[in-house]
Amino acid sequence: MKRTAVAASAVVLLLPLSACGGDAEAGDGSTVTVTVGYQSKTINTVTAGTLLRSLGYFEKQLNALGEGVTYNVVWQDYATGAPITAQMTAGKIDIGSMGDFPLLINAARGKQLNRPTRLVSVTGYNLRGGLNTIVTAPDSKLTSLKDLKGEKVSTSVGSAADGTLVRALQRAGIDPNDGIEKLNQQPAVGASALASGSADALSQFVAWPGLLTYQGKAKALYDGAQLNLPTFHGVTAREDFAKDRPAVLEAFLKAQAEATDYLNTHPVAAAEKVAKATGLPAEVVYLYNGAHGISTFDPAVKPQLVSALKQDVSVLKAAKLTGDVDVDSFVDDQYLKKALGASYGKRLAATPPAAASEVWPKGAQETRTFKSPAELLGYVAAHSDGIRAAYVPDATTGTLWFADKAVWVADGEQLLPFVAPATAQAYVDGHDGAQAVTYADALERAA
Repeated sequence: MKRTAVAASAVVLLLPLSACGGDAEAGDGSTVTVTVGYQSKTINTVTAGTLLRSLGYFEKQLNALGEGVTYNVVWQDYATGAPITAQMTAGKIDIGSMGDFPLLINAARGKQLNRPTRLVSVTGYNLRGGLNTIVTAPDSKLTSLKDLKGEKVSTSVGSAADGTLVRALQRAGIDPNDGIEKLNQQPAVGASALASGSADALSQFVAWPGLLTYQGKAKALYDGAQLNLPTFHGVTAREDFAKDRPAVLEAFLKAQAEATDYLNTHPVAAAEKVAKATGLPAEVVYLYNGAHGISTFDPAVKPQLVSALKQDVSVLKAAKLTGDVDVDSFVDDQYLKKALGASYGKRLAATPPAAASEVWPKGAQETRTFKSPAELLGYVAAHSDGIRAAYVPDATTGTLWFADKAVWVADGEQLLPFVAPATAQAYVDGHDGAQAVTYADALERAA
């Protein structure tokens, strides 16, 4: 029988338990179903989800196993990590991807229900925490975290964005439990709440803050990178599946590495593919996943990320969402090491690319980079009708943001962009002669 790998629809939630991971013996001509849970619009996971699926790399890797087995790959799309964990602990999903806080809940639930899971790779990360952002309505009078005291703030409890909110409030001297009215909402519901005025602010993960800002429906209040704590998304697998089907898991991780290399080599094309699959604007996808985007993609399980995961446990325990989590036993990169071989060490030592200003010209398949935000502004001013998107890194955190949505400061001949007003004001306060300017003024000064 010719081996095939077929992507199936999400309706197989009702498949019997034995279909996931399969019970077929190699060479008996049977079909093995492998079920992958992913979050299409959480674009920090695309190398294990949306982009990987569109490229077909996993199916190709399975076809190359040479086991005489027909593999049926089922992709199930969810809005958050919680339902993926629920399906994994029920034995209905074999491999899933989610953010760091949901990963810890995944580990805790797996142990609690005697369905242990393991963190086997990383998708995208930001070493300072820039993947999560707190935004307000465009006409909001709120300008800093301290202004949130007593206000209604929407977030998804147990998510990385909730973790950012809790830590940011604590640093601002606000009790995260009693100092605000927290609304536990899915991202889309929170976005609607912000638009209607029933929420004063929204703390969410990639790609919601960038999307709402791009659409003119929000503006940044707090850049998660101000915490200077790593945040990431990763891939988790059921322990029994990994032990029963190590070759299949290794095939997935090889495919993820291929998708990562594709994204890093062809960032514009990758952004277009993800945009087509998700309905998100390609300009927003590129903000996070581009050559100098907020997220860095690498499957290696870096020590900094494991350390950050250990620090996250206390936040979840305080919220009574988990008890203790043994992070060291949860992290298991043996399958990734075997899948990648000698290249694993190089990936482990790799560092994020330096921050840079970028312009995406209309009709172009590549972006243009500039040595400074001022140079980018000069180019934009001279080609105003030919710009698809312009991106600049925050002057203090390095977080990439849309040039026309950034808060600009003029300091002598320097033109400095910031994601949030509070960080811009902090710079102004510390530099004599520096002043906040409008985007239009910044363009005029650079022309």
